[in-house]
Amino acid sequence: MGPIPLNHPSFPELVRVSARIGCLSFGGPAGQIALMHRELVDDRRWVEEEDYLQALNLCHLLPGPEAQQLATWMGWKLHGWKGGAVAGALFVIPGALVMLALSILYGLAADLDWFAAIFLGIKAAVLAIIVQALLRIAGRAIKTPVQRTLAIVAFALLFLFDAPFPLVVGGALVIGGLIGKLRPDLLALKTVPPATERLPSPWGATVRAMVIWLAIWGAPMAAVLVFLGRDHVLWDIGVFFSQLAVVTFGGAYAVLSYMAQEAVTGFGWLSGGEMADGLGLAETTPGPLIMVTQFVGYLAAFRAPEPFAPIVAGVLGAALTTWVTFAPCFLWIFAVAPWMDRLQRASSLKGGLAAVTAAVVGVIANLALWFALHVLFATVSTVSMAGLKLQVPDLATFDWRAAAIAVLAAVLIFALRWSIVRTLVIAAASGLLLSAFV
Repeated sequence: MGPIPLNHPSFPELVRVSARIGCLSFGGPAGQIALMHRELVDDRRWVEEEDYLQALNLCHLLPGPEAQQLATWMGWKLHGWKGGAVAGALFVIPGALVMLALSILYGLAADLDWFAAIFLGIKAAVLAIIVQALLRIAGRAIKTPVQRTLAIVAFALLFLFDAPFPLVVGGALVIGGLIGKLRPDLLALKTVPPATERLPSPWGATVRAMVIWLAIWGAPMAAVLVFLGRDHVLWDIGVFFSQLAVVTFGGAYAVLSYMAQEAVTGFGWLSGGEMADGLGLAETTPGPLIMVTQFVGYLAAFRAPEPFAPIVAGVLGAALTTWVTFAPCFLWIFAVAPWMDRLQRASSLKGGLAAVTAAVVGVIANLALWFALHVLFATVSTVSMAGLKLQVPDLATFDWRAAAIAVLAAVLIFALRWSIVRTLVIAAASGLLLSAFV
């Protein structure tokens, strides 16, 4: 009995299924990738298993949310640019609309006691969620002593020396590329046999994609420059999140540390606790976790709205953030997808990816510790000592309520294996209850 032939969907079918995936894509990248596999490979037979896995590997090589890029690639595979644009956009739009509504509510109600109590519970639960992500990624990424060393060095550079995130990722990429070329076994890389036939050149498609999507990426920034100038907060938002889109290797958790560091201490757009609140909101919405950037962009513009009304400015900030965060994802896919066969055989590139993935474990460990300090203590100071930059909490400001809820969330997630959304609901209720009686 031969293999089951593939089905080719019509464009309206692709639109309908892409919208369904976008609305149901809870559970982070692992759940989203599994959902797409079931819908597109198992149930509908639109894509071969091997092609799906190759595309997933390609998306891991690129900056940005891999699940959204995988959705874009699937659309491109089935209906070209039009299919890729629709499938990628519909993966983001449902979550973006929900996140915008929650951001508006947060901006209006952030000073209310009951609202603060709910988010006390949510951000305490986020600690357990980040630890879960850390353990999962470490189990997948750390296979050799070299990878373990890269993770430890990345953590030390970020937490002890306040090293720039792009420098840490770029260094890991270069080191991994050299190791992949010379000693791939040190990164547990498998040898890929050379191609047996000459592959067609994809340069034409790549150049067209880069020209078109660079223009699309930069269009709103040109409008901000012309009408508002470089001194407006929207310009700062657009530039910062455009830069972030280029260095977002390793998933949302990896880049959150860098984003929090700059948004909180660099620009002063929000506090560390509010950053944890935004992550809690993003955990409850469909779509990529990196949607938390929209929350940051909303609050930044909401709090410096001139010449707009605060909510109007916030919506513009959220929309601009989402645009410059996800437009590059389409650029990467449309420019790089034609090169897939070649990329699968590039030992240096695979080595660089393996090293970056290992370093991401250290990055997420830094994020977990940073959030823990800002959630469990009301006051955290930066102390410079012997070349180090240490985050030192004021022990007198320890919040036992947040600690208790974090322990409860850890029990629910690790021992009882509850879902993230269910855990967040219990944590929010616990925050409200403890704050009412204390």
